Amino acid sequence: MTQTAILWPMIAHVALVFAVYVLLGLRRRQAVMAGEARISGFRENQNEPPSSLFARNNLENQFELPMLFHAGCLALLAAGGAGTLAIVLAWLFVASRVIHTIIHVTSNRIRYRQPAFMAGFVLLAGMWLLLAIQLATG
Repeated sequence: MTQTAILWPMIAHVALVFAVYVLLGLRRRQAVMAGEARISGFRENQNEPPSSLFARNNLENQFELPMLFHAGCLALLAAGGAGTLAIVLAWLFVASRVIHTIIHVTSNRIRYRQPAFMAGFVLLAGMWLLLAIQLATG
């Protein structure tokens, strides 16, 4: 496995973000067609209908912790630390984001969503620890 394999989980996460954008667009369109919202209401996102609110909130989440994921992957690649363990951790992080997203845009039950988030948090911390070890040991 080459170090550039760490780019594949990044691409998978970007695909997830694109999928959430599509879902948000579909849910907003459905809300407008059902009379739950007006297109002008989305201009400032002040009156997001419940049907699309979860998707919008999840999309915002994809630009929080995952930004550290992308930076970490690129740093591991640049430092020569994108080995098998880093790649496995990266794929598991993306899996945790997929699970988090599914929960967030459906039931949005914190009881289930929080463990998915925490799993991703721990996996990401592991990736950054690997980076620190790589930098310290050269």
